[in-house]
Amino acid sequence: MPMSYLEGDLRAPAGARYAIVASRWNPKITDALIAGARKAFTDHGVAEDAVDVIRVPGAWEIPVVCARLAAAGGHAALLGLGCVVRGDTRHYEQVADGCSDALMRVALDSRVPVANGVLAVEAYVDAEKRAGGSHGNKGEEAALVAIEMSNLLDTIG
Repeated sequence: MPMSYLEGDLRAPAGARYAIVASRWNPKITDALIAGARKAFTDHGVAEDAVDVIRVPGAWEIPVVCARLAAAGGHAALLGLGCVVRGDTRHYEQVADGCSDALMRVALDSRVPVANGVLAVEAYVDAEKRAGGSHGNKGEEAALVAIEMSNLLDTIG
């Protein structure tokens, strides 16, 4: 028997709401990521008032807010946006890896897509390249992932 082929597209399901949970740490970068995400949503037909933006102190706090939002059930997908820059201590690995692992856990436990747009970079200049610079805008990419995954899960049922 042939298998069906399914993939999401960039049309948000009717009535879909999205949430951006973004760190205030490294505000030049995170503000650019949020702007990129909001533009991507608007460019793909998602109304501005269908996108909630919640700011948290740092990347470490993003997953707990995503978990609360996912449990509430009001969003088709969530975006975690932040920026962790390597320093002289292990703190970088703890925060970046812990945040990433926790965002995946939220997605799997809640079955709500969580797009990981938390940059983990060696140097601040690397973040600038990914927040509207030569490597695009990872906030925009995360929003596109959120739209596609919400479409796909809506299709799968």
